[in-house]
Amino acid sequence: MLLSLLACGQPTPTEEPPTWNEDVAPIVAEHCGSCHVSGGIAPFPLESYADASSMASSMVAAVEAGTMPPWGAETTDECEPRYGFMDDPRLSDEEKATLAAWADGGAPEGSGPLAELPASPDLSLADPDQVLAPDTAYVTSGDSDEFRCFVLDPGLNEDAWLTGLQVEAGNEAVVHHVLAFADPDRASEKLVGSDGTYDCFGGPGFNDTALLGAWAPGAFPFQAPDTTGIPVAAGSLIVMQIHYHPAGEVADPDVTSLEVRWADAPPARDAVLALLGNASSRGEGLVRGPDDSTMQPEFVIPANVAGHTETIELDVEEGDGPYDVFAAGTHMHYIGTDMLVEVDHASPTADEPATECMVQTPHWDFNWQRAYRYDAPLDSLPQVREGDTIRLRCTYDNTMDNPGTRAALADAGLDAPIDVYLGVSTLDEMCLGVFGVVLPPAE
Repeated sequence: MLLSLLACGQPTPTEEPPTWNEDVAPIVAEHCGSCHVSGGIAPFPLESYADASSMASSMVAAVEAGTMPPWGAETTDECEPRYGFMDDPRLSDEEKATLAAWADGGAPEGSGPLAELPASPDLSLADPDQVLAPDTAYVTSGDSDEFRCFVLDPGLNEDAWLTGLQVEAGNEAVVHHVLAFADPDRASEKLVGSDGTYDCFGGPGFNDTALLGAWAPGAFPFQAPDTTGIPVAAGSLIVMQIHYHPAGEVADPDVTSLEVRWADAPPARDAVLALLGNASSRGEGLVRGPDDSTMQPEFVIPANVAGHTETIELDVEEGDGPYDVFAAGTHMHYIGTDMLVEVDHASPTADEPATECMVQTPHWDFNWQRAYRYDAPLDSLPQVREGDTIRLRCTYDNTMDNPGTRAALADAGLDAPIDVYLGVSTLDEMCLGVFGVVLPPAE
């Protein structure tokens, strides 16, 4: 009995917390190393124990909140996509627990040697046919983000099919994200200045265009599904829109380039990156919302209103499709906070839900937009067919509680919210679904 009492009174041995050298450094290198490096776009490096130990609590908070690593697509009560997404950089539950235990344990360095760090992923495009770059370097500066379009000529003498695209950031400290657009009518030639660039926001500044790819730091190259390619008409230009984040400084010159790969022959099927939405009337698919002031639907986000929604429903017409969807994404501007993309199947197959969620970004961040590619073979991808309805629901917070609203107002020189409408400027809004689609075989 005495021995039992003495044993009960002894302290329980505590497990040693994880250490930087043995446990945490490999996690940070794998998930944070593409941005949090010296000279990178992130505001601080995480390359050493000294870098990371002082940020331990902040790292845990960002990971638990889902803001880092940047990845907007999430599984929610409203949205459970049938497939996961390729190139998902988020930490596993085990890795999150290790990071939290390290921070809670005082962020020890450890006495052992530094563990072997994982090799950086190969982000280059395999076998590019061209590297397109501006003739002149560009220097960004100031306190506000800058959106600049560069006109590139791939010299296409005949129709071509793009099968791969990757961005090589020149000045990694300021290049935040890049979009590439086809310009079949060479409309950008009327917009471009003598330096080969022009100011742009939200798109290339003309209507007849197609998205060719999107990039953010750490992104893998865009590659069309096997046996497919994105058609690009003969004579087309490519407009490269760069989002610069100068952070109040005059930056070093930037020459960002595009690696491009073309199909050797016309592929079996065409692929496209389609942008659907931005409806301004019932006839275009806009649904009347709870804050609309008229009986007809209107795309207006009232000032000082949080949780405002705009919903767009697009019917797939008879004879259209079937379309195999290999990627899905969302697009709004600064005031957006959440976007949901789903499809109502008119005649669902055995493995389809009647309403299928394609993607939801419940913590929308304009600065980290991308398309999310399904981790599934071409013959198993989600489909959209005639009779189906595509639904986009965009949620906005037009109050000063939203950092995005404050940023948009500051860019416009305003200090209080105003009503926001559909448009292309910083203080306008959008509601667009991004769909990577493989078209039916040509008859």
